[in-house]
Amino acid sequence: MQLHCYKYQGTGNDFVILDNREKTISLTLEQIKFLCDRRFGIGADGLMLLELEPGIDFKMVYFNSDGNQSSMCGNGGRCITAFAKRLGIITNEAKFLAIDGTHESKIGDDETVSLKMNDVRQIEVGDDYFYLDTGSPHYVKLVNGLQTFDVVGEGKKIRYNDRFKAEGTNVNFIEKKDNELFVRTYERGVEDETLSCGTGVTAAALVAGFKGMSTGKNNCSIKTLGGNLNVKFDKVLENTFYNVWLEGPATFVFTANITLTEA
Repeated sequence: MQLHCYKYQGTGNDFVILDNREKTISLTLEQIKFLCDRRFGIGADGLMLLELEPGIDFKMVYFNSDGNQSSMCGNGGRCITAFAKRLGIITNEAKFLAIDGTHESKIGDDETVSLKMNDVRQIEVGDDYFYLDTGSPHYVKLVNGLQTFDVVGEGKKIRYNDRFKAEGTNVNFIEKKDNELFVRTYERGVEDETLSCGTGVTAAALVAGFKGMSTGKNNCSIKTLGGNLNVKFDKVLENTFYNVWLEGPATFVFTANITLTEA
């Protein structure tokens, strides 16, 4: 099978994207793992198919690098919006379907892509953690010394504990630094730290809003290892957020033709 692939990244969270509007692409778990492999394939945190969907601009089908279809990916949603513009499907605004429902997205004059996330109506508050769903499940914990923190080791302990080992969870460690929130994330499905996670950054920003740690009113500037993002939101009750927007760069990297061995 011959594939024409596109590589995009959003603050270091990178993706292989395929144009599947003709519905001619059907990949096995092993083929997706191969394409995402950083040594033997193209290399990515995930793979997306852009498909047609009646009544809206397109459909986003997302797979983690382990080959399994996954829950919502915020940076992926921003990158596939930029890809849709490249294909001429949209100009600067889009409405598309993802696994967690319909999303709106916008591309600014500086090519910054903003993605509207789902409302969040509940935040679970534990002794030393917060747990919420921003399209994907996220465990959020405040720590000190995050720059040198063992994100993979500590994240893996939480992701595979008795509560989460069956379905998994993403694990975010956060630290307030001057006028920004520093966030590092261990992602399920990748089973490693990623340079950035859009739904994780969103979860971290809403926890900051809940805790009164936001860097601005209804706004949180985020630093990740891969770059800077911004989250805007409106707050109704102390743990209810709506009109949530994830904002940041979505960058085209390259195209590639690759031949896949048939399954």
